[in-house]
Amino acid sequence: MALTNGAADSGSAAAALQYIVDEAEAGRLKEIEVLWSDHQGHPRGKRVPVRHLLDKVGGSGIAFCDVALAWDVLGDVVDGMIGSNWGTGMPDIIARPDLATFRYLPWRSDAGVVMCDVYDHHGDLVPTAPRTVLHRAVDRLAELGYTASVGVEIEFYLIDAEGNPLVDGLQAYSLERANAMEPVFSELVSGLDGFVDVEAGNVEYGPSQCEFNIRHAEPLRVAHEATAFRYAVREIARRAGSGVTFMSKPFNVYSGSSMHLHVSLWQDGQPAMGLDDGRENTLMRHAAAGILTNLPGLALYQAPTVNAYRRFEPGSFAPTTSGWSVDNRTTALRSLREGPSSTRLELRTPGADAEPHWAIASLLAAVALGIEDGDEPPELGIGNLYGVGDPLPLTLAQAIDAAEANSRIIDVLGKDAVADYATLARAEWQSFISTVSDWDTQRYLRI
Repeated sequence: MALTNGAADSGSAAAALQYIVDEAEAGRLKEIEVLWSDHQGHPRGKRVPVRHLLDKVGGSGIAFCDVALAWDVLGDVVDGMIGSNWGTGMPDIIARPDLATFRYLPWRSDAGVVMCDVYDHHGDLVPTAPRTVLHRAVDRLAELGYTASVGVEIEFYLIDAEGNPLVDGLQAYSLERANAMEPVFSELVSGLDGFVDVEAGNVEYGPSQCEFNIRHAEPLRVAHEATAFRYAVREIARRAGSGVTFMSKPFNVYSGSSMHLHVSLWQDGQPAMGLDDGRENTLMRHAAAGILTNLPGLALYQAPTVNAYRRFEPGSFAPTTSGWSVDNRTTALRSLREGPSSTRLELRTPGADAEPHWAIASLLAAVALGIEDGDEPPELGIGNLYGVGDPLPLTLAQAIDAAEANSRIIDVLGKDAVADYATLARAEWQSFISTVSDWDTQRYLRI
């Protein structure tokens, strides 16, 4: 069986299983990594010999300690979680592979990877897991009669061993600057091809900053693509002698890194968003209204770190307020009036450090609420919209408060899941405010 974008072309579990069996029997496939994303977007998993994975697919699955859903960005356990805590004894959760997501690893020719959902001992999806949260948002839209197609643009910096940009010079879209990043840039383009459905890659608005566009797909698939993308970029770059950072704002004087999300809605296989008399149709306006109304309460899921809020600066190509406009990069929500199947909304608030399942789920939750409410969005802005409209949260602490105050988004994403996500974020904020930094000493040591 041929591969399409790295997965079995029928997309069915049965066909994918047969493909894996055939590859294993032919001696081409020896090992499969089982991968799932924690709340930080870190690829958790195990390396499993293919013969043992096939035994576990229809049986016991692959066990992990559920503490993986209580770890902070450094892998330390955070107390106070609902889904995983010392009081429960930290039991196992069970990863069950989605075989249709199988693809070969570009850096190990005899090994592949599959994405997993995680289940509890009762056979239910773990309610606080990021992929489960996205399932809920997809289901909420389905109840309204719609499916979503989501595209993802992810930015990152290539860095040297000291954490500095790999090369100097700010020239967005420059082929010369891409050449200056050889061999890393070519290794990324060739290594990602066939592993993740990347449409294009280019140099962005910072020295050694890159952007790659992941082709639009249904939400669960594209969230997996984004997770696999970040995993692959780090490993491909490492093998080519470079570091990578997806930190939202790694350098004071240079552009931050984003994860822009493009969304369109479909009904019965036909595009449901479009233009009526040259303006956004009713469904598109209702979706926009839902996003804009709920945007402060979405920030936590799309900008989950202390650093992420340093990206929101005037004149930075990142938004600072909750407005919208047509093809305008000075605002949070961009209406793209393109062909019948390409008209869509682009949300520009998510940072490159956002966990893809949470970021996409929060966007879809807001879209669903907008459709349910049927409200109209504010008038489309024109020109430079920095400073126009309600401000976005300025800090992670403000974002936590806004998320916890938005009961309707919580209802879609899941009460316990949001509580745990907020607990992780609050621990991150507490760590930040209780740490004496270089900024403190440089500013106050001589008082």
